[in-house]
Amino acid sequence: MCTHTERQRPRPTVATLGKGWVKLIRRKVVLGALVGAVLVLATGCASSSSQEQKAQQQKAYAPHIDPAEFTTKVDNEYFPLKPGTTFVYEGGQERDEMAVTSETKKVMGVKCVVVNDKAWEDGKLIEKTYDWFAQDKEGSVWYFGEDTKEYKNGKVVSTKGSWEAGVDGAKPGIIMQAHPKVGQSYRQEYYKGEAEDTAKVQSLNDSVTVPYGSFDHVLVTKEWSPLEPSYSEHKYYAPGVGHVYGGGLELVDVKTG
Repeated sequence: MCTHTERQRPRPTVATLGKGWVKLIRRKVVLGALVGAVLVLATGCASSSSQEQKAQQQKAYAPHIDPAEFTTKVDNEYFPLKPGTTFVYEGGQERDEMAVTSETKKVMGVKCVVVNDKAWEDGKLIEKTYDWFAQDKEGSVWYFGEDTKEYKNGKVVSTKGSWEAGVDGAKPGIIMQAHPKVGQSYRQEYYKGEAEDTAKVQSLNDSVTVPYGSFDHVLVTKEWSPLEPSYSEHKYYAPGVGHVYGGGLELVDVKTG
């Protein structure tokens, strides 16, 4: 979910060498040498800066994943996933149901909770997705991929957006940190060219009211993707509940059992 300030450098100066052709020529030679040296230094610095930036950009995103450090018990206060719970969201003509199942799936050797997410528009199913989550020993919730299908008139028309960590270079990301701090940014997923969502913590003490209730001490994130640089959205997470608002959808009900 990316400015460099160029520093002003003082121009080199040369003391006056007096009158006469010899001294004038010497001054030109000295001045030329100094200017040339400055240009070489400036070019070297620019080249070094460019190389550092390029190296930083090329630095691979490589999260360390040890299956022994993960659990299917996802109890992060901002993103709890208790099997049997269904979160219902509505907004405009859209409705979304996110059901936490008792099923699991192994991804990169990590046993993940399977969440079945369905979306309708004008009463018609438009998308069905199986998402895979697991929580690490610190309490951060990781997102390991999704199997998504888009529907039109009851038929699957696309599976674009599907990805699985460990397959074709895809890597998991953090959907919710264990200890969020304002200003922190983190990758939520990584599948080059397909899934590159990023989030940044904006607030830890907001308030919001949705049909399901009113909440304080709400975590607010700004989420975006470099694949869609002109678009971003804010999401709101209430402690003890999870995602309550974002993307035009409000939490209207939480079903259990």
